[in-house]
Amino acid sequence: MTLANQTIRNIITHVLKSEDYRIEIINLINAEFLQFAIDFFKKIVDAKFNTKEITIDWYRKTFINNKDLSPDDVAIYAGLNKKTVANMYGTAKKEIVLDASNEHFNVLYESIEELARNEENIDLQLTIKFRKVSVELNISESLIVINALAVKRAALRGGLWSTAGKRVEKYLMVTLCKLYKVAPQYYNAEHFIKNKDLAVDREVDFFLKNNGRNYRCEVKLMGKGNPESADAIIARDSDLFVADTLSQQNKNQCNKLDICWVACRDKDGYKRFSIALSKFGIPFTDYNGILDEDLPLILDALL
Repeated sequence: MTLANQTIRNIITHVLKSEDYRIEIINLINAEFLQFAIDFFKKIVDAKFNTKEITIDWYRKTFINNKDLSPDDVAIYAGLNKKTVANMYGTAKKEIVLDASNEHFNVLYESIEELARNEENIDLQLTIKFRKVSVELNISESLIVINALAVKRAALRGGLWSTAGKRVEKYLMVTLCKLYKVAPQYYNAEHFIKNKDLAVDREVDFFLKNNGRNYRCEVKLMGKGNPESADAIIARDSDLFVADTLSQQNKNQCNKLDICWVACRDKDGYKRFSIALSKFGIPFTDYNGILDEDLPLILDALL
């Protein structure tokens, strides 16, 4: 899953203006999910209309045992996602995903059939029409389709929220440096890979640096009171913690650990960045400009 540059720009602008950025991700989830649903329905109409089978085999043949589909798609259609398979089996190799999808689909279908038999007073039927072609799905077929849609929505939600954090954090830090006119030699935005020769080491995406020392910067665009925040700064031995929202407890813990913090959702929250720069002895020019004028110029150059 990828984020367009315009979405990255929008998120950074919202964050630095102390506004909620989440609508950007929600809009992406909605757009991708609705497109998936429409395409899925089109395939269902075509498969169901052209089959002579009266069993669920039309679905199995089209969406599970179709060699033209990627393992990711097969897993979704079977009611799984690739990450779940990886967690279950310790790998997400193609053959494992396909085998797990087939097995899960068989169990799912049996569960749905049993439910349908036990709930005789409940009837569910989906009718899908496309270009004057109409197909009807019985209760079992309908529930399988609904389940696949639910799994896809969940996968999109998890994937896009995770992607947003990873794609935005580096640009957000560079933007802060540009606002405060920090010279490039005082920061490093190259991806830091953990040293496998060390017993404990963590990946870091951004460093501020001065006099031969690297200051680790942790960025998390999480919600208020998220306990993951404290774990992250401790695990990565952070010197600066930049977040969208921090609870008072989060702030207190940072202060106790002598870690600089920036809570962007606070009024003019980004301005605490200057406290970290001062502490680290990094030359900067205090920012008192107008974000609406300066951010577009900076983001144009970065993106």
